[in-house]
Amino acid sequence: MPLNDIPWWRWRSNVRSALHMLSDPVFHQEYWLAGVEGYGDVTDAVYRLVEDTWLDNWSAEKYVGTIFRDSGEAALVDVAVLRVLRIMHQVGPDAPISVYLEHHGWPEAVRAAREAHVRLAVNDGEDPDTVPRSLDVLRILTRSA
Repeated sequence: MPLNDIPWWRWRSNVRSALHMLSDPVFHQEYWLAGVEGYGDVTDAVYRLVEDTWLDNWSAEKYVGTIFRDSGEAALVDVAVLRVLRIMHQVGPDAPISVYLEHHGWPEAVRAAREAHVRLAVNDGEDPDTVPRSLDVLRILTRSA
């Protein structure tokens, strides 16, 4: 990031940030469960994933060439969005992270988010295994051109 070779790179940055946080079990334990400030929570990550993109209403395929580089990225993002939203609808958006982590579908949601995160990060020339950036850093990155 910044990914200014993609027209809607700021939206891509938000999607990538959300997928990164949702896909990292160590992050869940060391940041979300530990209550580390500056990283939001599961609801915040899901909001960043779908807020401007409306991925909760239509396919990521709609954004190939603007947010996503190709249909492969879009397909992986669609799977991740569906898995995470299914759990959110079952446990409620205000559920604590522990409820998400205990949900029987959470490992599959994490796996799907990981696959999407890795594909997007690698396609952007970044290391998918770094620690997720704080929301303050994300705000700074998305303000710069």
